[in-house]
Amino acid sequence: MKNWISKLFSNLKTQDNTNCMKPEVHEHQKNNIKSVSNKFLIVGLGNIGAEYVNTRHNIGFKIVDFFAKKESIAFETVKLGALAEFKFKGRTFLLLKPNTYMNLSGKAVQYWIEKENIPLENVLVITDDLNIPFGTIRIKPKGSDGGHNGLKNINLILNTQNYTRFRFGISDEFKKGKQIDYVLGEWDDAEKTKLPERLELASEIIKSFGAAGLENTMTAFNGK
Repeated sequence: MKNWISKLFSNLKTQDNTNCMKPEVHEHQKNNIKSVSNKFLIVGLGNIGAEYVNTRHNIGFKIVDFFAKKESIAFETVKLGALAEFKFKGRTFLLLKPNTYMNLSGKAVQYWIEKENIPLENVLVITDDLNIPFGTIRIKPKGSDGGHNGLKNINLILNTQNYTRFRFGISDEFKKGKQIDYVLGEWDDAEKTKLPERLELASEIIKSFGAAGLENTMTAFNGK
């Protein structure tokens, strides 16, 4: 996997540095050309507070925290959350942890999309998913909330489901009537052992989303 990613990014760099003739653009055509944004908003969903830090529901926070530590960047307290900035391959990644609690995540997402003028296709929302096995990755360009309250609020506030979501499987190994306890419960010992490798993979996904594009990222990582 690491060799594949290295090769992908190497090819990307080669393409970026290739000198080629650009077609002439007449003045009257310029207004019809959509500018490409190199700024990306990476949203890790979770709940603020020490009691939630190591819970399954906070995997979004955990992933962006791991990424920030790995890349030696720091979060700063900002309006409606905490934000960290990372630059890679000419792209700027804004990592956001909303402080609105899970059920009101959409307010923070909307605010930072508008403030930073980030196109919807450059937004990646990281969340837990009960419907897939622990640690399994599922990246989709759009979709329903799947019963997830954070996604439900984002869909409501943005008035669309057309943004990329990175779902991290937490499985559904709970007894009937114990779903809330399970989701808000801490990782068991077996999960804790496997998490570091999964977090490393998640970090590569974040980079790939911005540098290699959504389609390449889904091909490389879905189901891993």
